[in-house]
Amino acid sequence: MYLQRISLVNFKNFQSHTFDFEDKINCFVGNNGVGKTNVLDAIYYLSFAKSYFNPIASQQIRHGEDFFVIEGEYKTKDRVETVVCSLKRGSKKILKRNAKTYEKFSDHIGHLPLVIISPADNDLIIEGSETRRKFIDACISQGDKTYLQTLISYNKVLSQRNSLLKYFAANRLFDEETLGVYNEQMHHYGSIIYQKRQAFLADFIPIFKERYAAISGNKEPVNLVYKSQLHTAELLDLFSQTLERDRLLQYTTAGVHKDDLLFEIEDFPIKKFGSQGQQKSYLIALKLAEFDFIKKQSNTTPILLLDDIFDKLDDCRVAHIINLVNKDEFGQLFISDTHKERTEEVVSKTQQPYKIVQL
Repeated sequence: MYLQRISLVNFKNFQSHTFDFEDKINCFVGNNGVGKTNVLDAIYYLSFAKSYFNPIASQQIRHGEDFFVIEGEYKTKDRVETVVCSLKRGSKKILKRNAKTYEKFSDHIGHLPLVIISPADNDLIIEGSETRRKFIDACISQGDKTYLQTLISYNKVLSQRNSLLKYFAANRLFDEETLGVYNEQMHHYGSIIYQKRQAFLADFIPIFKERYAAISGNKEPVNLVYKSQLHTAELLDLFSQTLERDRLLQYTTAGVHKDDLLFEIEDFPIKKFGSQGQQKSYLIALKLAEFDFIKKQSNTTPILLLDDIFDKLDDCRVAHIINLVNKDEFGQLFISDTHKERTEEVVSKTQQPYKIVQL
């Protein structure tokens, strides 16, 4: 599967533009602010019906316009598939595949597997646990629709339980039986999520370590550590232990929505002890491991987007990445960079068909 054409209308800084692509390597080059990352984000949109960089959909509409449309044509083994995502101000976003409208966007997740590596990934290191949970969930969800639906159900019940705790506090009452209904549901969904996250990380961590060793030249050991309250007790027991605190704070303090993934280099937090180059290599290894995992789970080679990743990497690490990309295990690749000469020098060494688009 590969993206052979994308058309943008009123998407971010593009009024109307169509791009045709190679089935291997495609590069967008130009100064900052010309829209290189916006094209990559449009490609991301077709896989996930949302932006990778900005959660507010209306802000993707070009200034002064009322709507945007992104249309992509994908070549599969035996057919061409068309995916269209559009939004009109004041209306709901619409996602169509082969002219059929999705009722739930979650049904589309995993159909067009994709991994993006971007400077925005630094949020995985510097932000809170929610950002790292989303990374885990995104990895699993592209190949496991049951997991995604379970996660949606868990979050819905979590919201209802929190609303009930607020209602109890506002009305100075408490109904243990009603709360117990939500506890049972959260226990059911949460246990499934916990088990699937454990299984995922058991497969994922060795892949990640191997990728980091290749990028860094095997210079330093790294690790990922899964942190969860469910390591020590089942969720129903945790709810009993945290009941008074939950009533006082008026929200749920125990559950898989508190899980975290610790990033370590030489047994220390990479946030504090990793250099800028090490942190960037760590994140690239993390995303390449995501690529490997999704490819294995879905039996489809994901599209790979590399947004400005050559910046702040030394020549040795860049060479490692290109050597990895040059292997047949990768499919279609999109690269953005501010330096045309650097990009052309790098991709010309891959011995793969490539196209450079100057913006």
